[in-house]
Amino acid sequence: MRTLLMPILWVCCTAMLLSGAETQAQDSEGYGLNAGDILLISVWREPELTTEVLVRPDGKINFPLVGDVDAAGRTPEEVQAEIVERLDQFIPDAVATVAILRVEGNKIYVLGKVLRPGEFVATRQVDVVQALAMAGGLNQFAAPNKIKVLRRDASGRQRAINFRYADVEDGRNLQTNIVLQSGDVVIVP
Repeated sequence: MRTLLMPILWVCCTAMLLSGAETQAQDSEGYGLNAGDILLISVWREPELTTEVLVRPDGKINFPLVGDVDAAGRTPEEVQAEIVERLDQFIPDAVATVAILRVEGNKIYVLGKVLRPGEFVATRQVDVVQALAMAGGLNQFAAPNKIKVLRRDASGRQRAINFRYADVEDGRNLQTNIVLQSGDVVIVP
C-alpha cells in the first residue's frame, strides 16, 4: 500500500507546485500546445529526467530516452501518455508529468489602424473585441465595419472572416465575435 501511495503523493505535490504557473498560463484542460510553449517534464524517481523543454517551430519536443515527440496541437496529457508509453522499455511503470510552465506560443496579431498594433501572447481565450482592446482600441481613422480575421487551416490555406464592430457594439450578431486561435491575424483597415 505504501509503495502505491508514493507515486500518487509525488504527482500530487508536483501538480500543486506547478499549478500556479499552469493556472497563470492557462488551464491546460483542452489546451492544444503551440510552438514556443515551454513545458516541464519530470519522471518520478528519475531526477535526471526532469527538464524544461521548448515546443520547437516544427511542433515537436525532444526528451531523453524518448527522442522527438509531436506536441503542437496536442494536450499536455496526450504528450504525457506518449512519453510514458515510450519510456516503458527503459523504465517499466514510469510515472511522468507534463506541465505547462509558460504559454509563449499562443500568439495573435492585431495590425492596422489600432493604437498599439503588434503580436500578443494570449494566456487565455481571447475574442476579436478583446484582441482589439489589447491593441489599445481602434484609432480615429479605422474602418470598424471592415475588420477581417485571417486564419490558416491545417492545410495552410488562409481564409478571411469578416467582423463588423458596430454589430457587436450594438449587441447584434454577437456570434461574429469569435474566439481567436493561435496565429490569427486581426486586420483593421
